[in-house]
Amino acid sequence: MICNKKLLAIIPARGGSKRLPRKNILDLSGKPMIAWTIEAALGSKYIDRVVVSTDDDEIALISTKYGADVPFKRPDFLSTDQSSSIDTVLHTINTLENQGDSYEYIILLQPTSPLRNFQHINNSIEQLIRKNDEAVISVCEMEHRPTWCGELDESLDMINFVNNLAQDDVKMYRLNGAIYLNKISSLKKEKNFLLKLKCSAFVMSQAHSIDIDHDIDLDLARVVINRY
Repeated sequence: MICNKKLLAIIPARGGSKRLPRKNILDLSGKPMIAWTIEAALGSKYIDRVVVSTDDDEIALISTKYGADVPFKRPDFLSTDQSSSIDTVLHTINTLENQGDSYEYIILLQPTSPLRNFQHINNSIEQLIRKNDEAVISVCEMEHRPTWCGELDESLDMINFVNNLAQDDVKMYRLNGAIYLNKISSLKKEKNFLLKLKCSAFVMSQAHSIDIDHDIDLDLARVVINRY
């Protein structure tokens, strides 16, 4: 609970994935990838319930094995490549409310961020309390400056590309997809995790911010897990 208000963890895990098939349950150092996120959520002292939203029977079975609840099957229209995370979260909230189970806060934990752990979760929630925020979103420092990026045409000429390489010492950050913590009333109103007001960034290391979308991401996560 957060200040005597209930907190729901939602883990979205659809069965289809084109770039890395069945990625949510691929083996990651001896466990299905989704198990890392389930265990992190269950390890938090603030989360009241951990729910996996999935359209896939195998993912549902694995999720319950590792301690998460799968109280319903996600409908097909929310399980396509075009389906948004916000729609999935709102569907989960509304379905549970119709079942008589309501919450004041939600934390979205994507299984593709398996190196985010229970301490990150607890610290982000404590930041929400400390700053009296209505949303906390995780970020990490950017690996490369945006000014190092540029467009190339068919000639591959880098004249304009090089002119865009400004040098500065300002730190830049990016969303890392690991934690989206929101007050439900504000989330329903704005239909966006990044609220206009009372929204702060929770800074994580690059090592804990690996987002698995390709084979090389999975290989990197295994290296990091074996190291730490």
